Amino acid sequence: MNLTPKQLEVLELIKISRIKNGYSPTMQEIAKELGVSKVTVFERVEALIRKGALNREANKARSLSIADAYTSQEDSSMRFPLVGRIAAGMPIERCEDRDSLDLSEMFAVRAGQQGETFALKVEGESMKDEGIMDGDYVLVRQQSIARNGDRVVALLPDGETTLKTFFKEADGTIRLQPANDDFDPIYVTDCQIQGVITGVVRSY
Repeated sequence: MNLTPKQLEVLELIKISRIKNGYSPTMQEIAKELGVSKVTVFERVEALIRKGALNREANKARSLSIADAYTSQEDSSMRFPLVGRIAAGMPIERCEDRDSLDLSEMFAVRAGQQGETFALKVEGESMKDEGIMDGDYVLVRQQSIARNGDRVVALLPDGETTLKTFFKEADGTIRLQPANDDFDPIYVTDCQIQGVITGVVRSY
């Protein structure tokens, strides 16, 4: 599939929006993010649909989705959306960075495993005793349910995100446990699980 850099930019924006928000951006939102006109965005989207990289449902708002043909092509590229940074110390505000992390030169992912996976860069040392260090990249499988002992990306009630180990106590309280004695657990009555850690990448 022969896509131009500007078309890939639109695709990446749509993909990240669907991962982070659960829905596609509007034409106006894409135009604002890229600093171009709605007409330009429309032309790029139409080209992506013709090339089989995007799908669109008629008469439905926010109906753009990544086509299966493009997703299958990506499965071998080892390229993950890099959607921001994740705190492994004190929680930090959600980040709006738009980039990607290409792992093709580091290791291979088995076919079919990449689908809903994205990458985050770790900031802080609260998970160091589990081998997740400041500056590492974690691969996150997007899902909203976690089991006790899962290392998760959690969205807290105040809108901040953090990387911790998930535990649900007998009284229903959620404990987000660090892996460093210098940090205290975070206790909340509710939080939104954005994904479960599936891998850690580190370069030296």
